[in-house]
Amino acid sequence: MSIREVTLHRMVMTLKNPFATSFGTFKEKEFYVIEMEDDTGCIGFGESVAFSSPWYSEETVETNKHMMEKFLIPLLLQDPIQHPNEVSERFKSIRRNNMAKSALEGAVWDLYAKRNNSPLYQVLGGNKQQIDVGISIGIQPSAKDLLHVVEGFVIEGYKRMKIKIKPGSDYQMLKEVRKHFPDTLLMADANSAYTLQDIETLKKLDELGLMMIEQPLEHDDIIDHAKLQSQLTTPICLDESIHSLEDARKAIELGSCKIINIKIGRVGGITESKKIHDYCAEQGISVWCGGMLEAGIGRAHNIALTTLPQFNLPGDTAASSRYWEKDIIDPEVSVYNGVIHVPNKPGIGYEVDRKVMESLRVEKLVFSQTNPVSQ
Repeated sequence: MSIREVTLHRMVMTLKNPFATSFGTFKEKEFYVIEMEDDTGCIGFGESVAFSSPWYSEETVETNKHMMEKFLIPLLLQDPIQHPNEVSERFKSIRRNNMAKSALEGAVWDLYAKRNNSPLYQVLGGNKQQIDVGISIGIQPSAKDLLHVVEGFVIEGYKRMKIKIKPGSDYQMLKEVRKHFPDTLLMADANSAYTLQDIETLKKLDELGLMMIEQPLEHDDIIDHAKLQSQLTTPICLDESIHSLEDARKAIELGSCKIINIKIGRVGGITESKKIHDYCAEQGISVWCGGMLEAGIGRAHNIALTTLPQFNLPGDTAASSRYWEKDIIDPEVSVYNGVIHVPNKPGIGYEVDRKVMESLRVEKLVFSQTNPVSQ
């Protein structure tokens, strides 16, 4: 498969409601849609997930642009590709920058599936016609506000509530939720807001019967997480600490976690995500697919990945309407009683709504085999 042209559409979408975490509050999402055309005219789409500022990781929208424009797209255009698995190998000479790599690799996977007239999830080896999904809830001003939000999502049928926490907004808030929703699956997401000095607070969470606590300690740590996990009955889930199969292997061997959140962008693409999934299946480690406030294209890639068998916990891929007044795909991602029905159309299974996309686009860059620099 010879890639003829790559187009980067820089997008800005406003969230319906601000989304607060321990490292910042988001009111809009800036990202790139990657449009990739082969020599037959077939088109695949990918989406970048880095934020505008380096809160979650060192990558940003601007660094993604630089890496794709100056390094990754020229590598992608230089030779034909037989299979999407080759993309990560081709990018191997470029260190890190996983979100930039993933954005382009995702478009290759969509293109490859469409060329083969197959749904992406089948190409990946997925075996589910529907997936269970949970919801991620940002930090709320009060317990009353949090209970109101949780109640709404329980009524909608979401299978699991992920509640963002930070010091001073943790145990008491979660205790109130557990009191009012004793049978609801709950987890906490700390986004690296704690240290081992907070161990007594974190141990109190064991009272609440949580599914897991996600990334309580430093974003690059696996040693202290092992120390913490040895003192908690609540499973630790690692997120920011896992960037590769090797990271996952070391964390599991050390006993740093019992669950891993696989985010396609964080680990560098679908190929690496599958490797982590397969290893976790061998080790009996549960995995689930986390979210990065994606628009529809990124959301569709998450859905396809989640059809793999070891994704046995509800992920964060909520309905499009949870975040956007109007998404950039048609139909939008819909959730019915906590379930997403996996589309069976070729590729990601959703059509890109070009009219909506163009109305939200703030920049367009085009790269081709004959001119591998932006036009």
